[in-house]
Amino acid sequence: MANALNPRQKEAVHYIAGPCLVLAGAGSGKTSVITRKIAYLIEECGFGARNIAAVTFTNKAAKEMKERVSKLVKGKASHGLTVSTFHNLGLNIIRREHKALGLKSGFSIFDAEDAKGLLKEIMLKHNDLESDSVDLVQSEISNFKSAMITPQQALNQADSVGELGVAQVFERYNQALQAYNAVDFDDLICLPVNLFLNSPETLGRWQHKLRYLLVDEYQDTNESQYQLVKQLVGGRGGLTVVGDDDQSIYAWRGARPENLSLLKQDFPTLHVVKLEQNYRSTARILRVANAVISHNPHEFTKTLWSDFGLGDPLRLIRCPNEDAEAERVATDILSQKMRHGLHFKDFAVLYRGNHQSRILELKLQQNQVPYAMSGGTSFFSRTEIKDIMAYLRLLINHDDDNAFLRIINTPRRQIGTSTLEALGRYATEREIGLLTACNEVGLQTVLPDQGLQRLREFASWLTRIRNNCAQNNPMNAIRGMIDDIDYEAWLFQNASSAKVAERRMQNIEFLLSNIENAISRDEEAEDNEAFVKNAIAKLLLMDLMERQEEEDDSDRVQLMTLHASKGLEFPRVFLMGMEEELLPHRNSIDDDNIEEERRLCYVGITRAQKNLTMTLSASRKQFGEKTETSMSRFIEEIPEEDLELEGFGQATQAQLETRAKETVNNIFDMFND
Repeated sequence: MANALNPRQKEAVHYIAGPCLVLAGAGSGKTSVITRKIAYLIEECGFGARNIAAVTFTNKAAKEMKERVSKLVKGKASHGLTVSTFHNLGLNIIRREHKALGLKSGFSIFDAEDAKGLLKEIMLKHNDLESDSVDLVQSEISNFKSAMITPQQALNQADSVGELGVAQVFERYNQALQAYNAVDFDDLICLPVNLFLNSPETLGRWQHKLRYLLVDEYQDTNESQYQLVKQLVGGRGGLTVVGDDDQSIYAWRGARPENLSLLKQDFPTLHVVKLEQNYRSTARILRVANAVISHNPHEFTKTLWSDFGLGDPLRLIRCPNEDAEAERVATDILSQKMRHGLHFKDFAVLYRGNHQSRILELKLQQNQVPYAMSGGTSFFSRTEIKDIMAYLRLLINHDDDNAFLRIINTPRRQIGTSTLEALGRYATEREIGLLTACNEVGLQTVLPDQGLQRLREFASWLTRIRNNCAQNNPMNAIRGMIDDIDYEAWLFQNASSAKVAERRMQNIEFLLSNIENAISRDEEAEDNEAFVKNAIAKLLLMDLMERQEEEDDSDRVQLMTLHASKGLEFPRVFLMGMEEELLPHRNSIDDDNIEEERRLCYVGITRAQKNLTMTLSASRKQFGEKTETSMSRFIEEIPEEDLELEGFGQATQAQLETRAKETVNNIFDMFND
């Protein structure tokens, strides 16, 4: 197993005498270290797979890790191994300890949109804050939970009317979640941490279960994740964390790169292993990356190197304006592809902000360059689709409390949060679903007549729809349901324009067509209810497939933000917008947060395997006015001998346009030949 490892990787894998920090530079093979260390723990050190947990930040990374381990550890020896995201680990803890947390077994998990809807309802009811500030309030509450700040602490530390308002909404929001038997995304971490703080016996059980913990991307942990790791490890030191402080780019969502430094305080015997050999990029690309990041302060210093030779110089191209910049990138991709016999998927274009892609997309389309954008909206994540799917989910599963809460006031039925909280408390006490609770005689003891009547009207109506589905044509019943709630009018009432509402209604029609197709092809269902259940199950599978297709291997240029590019690599990379106020971003300059912007630049540079081109625009239009730009300070940190400059005074706009036309003509000539 160890033959393929370099000396430093081998040291990281074999060290189990105490806590270990693997400082893993970009492209240094960190996933191999984690997966091989898991295999080493199982095969050589006597650890049972069920006593090991490897934690990372994305489902994709967890899946890759699990697949690699299964190839290294054969048979039943790997059974029971936990390889998951932080949030999945937290969810597993909550599921097993739900009673201690005051939750019943079928608790709901609110996604960001569910949580936003609940917050909006609370804010409208109590007039604490303007409801159009719900995004800001949601972000603040998420930050509170990530930092392990309770509603009471938030109330105590509020220094202004605005902060007090947010703290009050936070308190009511948590109360509502408890009443609904629900948790939100941040609760998946902070609830287990609080449980372990208050119940040493419970913590002891989990420490006994998880005897060795491996954590990937440790520099991206926030306060609650950091605390969870500390709790589970305890005083045993059965811990390996892998991280790179130079790639910490998520401070805006609570990540704390200083957690790497705190390891030395929490674990005085910490053993540090540096992985500096890079298996991705040429020596010149790494030399440039090292030069840029050296301007940041470091707790741990490292210098990336590779055996791939010096490689091409980096190009820095200055264009007259953003239109010329996008045109140059598009034609350059075509030119390089033809000259070197490459594929479109060999290219990636990275940028600081999504707005930079708009003009680039137009230029790529004009030049017939296929492209894919990461972070596109999944069909099933659209609000209107989630609404109708929630109605369908509740039709086939009476106990889907999350679906119930999503649709009870969509469209509005004048059922307020106090009514729903009382319903939630009653359902929790009776250990039944919210929809079932609506029809219980005992509910009238906790609700006023008006609220009770509206809930029972809804439950009765849904029962009629369900019976109609079972006894008659299910598609007619579903379309009738959408007509009953007058969802189209709701869309027009809430959309920013009639065109947007029409497009959303077309999305629903597409959804219904897919349900109809699924029903017509179903040869296994025995009755209408089974038809509808199977159709919805197939739609959920379509959702998963659609998300996988976003990561397909088709021949397209990849467009993405620098944040989205982390963890990826491409033979040829274009870094657009290397200007002050773009990279580094204007907000970061104002907030004196240049270090994180420099790390972003470092991440962008180290995505490139063989060739890196950076572009900037001499002027840009802002609010309709042309403004001159200045070159990014990060360019000045690159050694001159590693840069080939173009467009710095020696070419006019006319010359650049001529060059672009010549490139296109050359390409057509190649086709003709």
